[in-house]
Amino acid sequence: MLAATARAEPIIRGDIMKLANPAPLGLFGFALTTWLLSMINAGLLPPAGMGMVLAMAFAFGGMAQFVAGMMEMATGNTFGFVAFCSYAAFWWSFALFAGFFAKGVPGAMVGWYLLIWGAFTFAMFIGTLALNRALQLIFAALVVTFLLLGLSPLLENPQLTVFGGYFGLLTAVFAFYLGAADVINAAHGKTLLPIGAQA
Repeated sequence: MLAATARAEPIIRGDIMKLANPAPLGLFGFALTTWLLSMINAGLLPPAGMGMVLAMAFAFGGMAQFVAGMMEMATGNTFGFVAFCSYAAFWWSFALFAGFFAKGVPGAMVGWYLLIWGAFTFAMFIGTLALNRALQLIFAALVVTFLLLGLSPLLENPQLTVFGGYFGLLTAVFAFYLGAADVINAAHGKTLLPIGAQA
């Protein structure tokens, strides 16, 4: 009876488990997948390489960002939770569409799909104005990327896809930099790669 009572008592510890920063995982997942797709959009790689992009979209762009988003939720970071989980869903929806459902879908529908993601990204960009400068650059470049890629099929102007591809490459570089900064600065315990943090 005493043993049972002892087991029922809560264990109170003074130490608190420290969670890892999930942001670099999500940023790298976004950056690497965006880079590969943007290489194709910019005409630097052939469309035949799309299979590799779809694999990355499912495994790293999608899954890694979703895991990062759920970890951000556990830390109470609403922005990180919404951003990472949403762009994980973007990559999953893109991979499903391109891999299985694209046949017969009119270009205008694809254009609007990309434009509504651009609108979502613009809302998130407004949120970044209270955060660091590196994050602001990522979302600003991504807004332009979605705008160009969305207008391309609507205006029947393939050149806009090429421009969108180059802005996507820029977006990927910004995201890669912030992910690297988070990892490197934390590992060294000091700022080696500045991110323009708010005062």
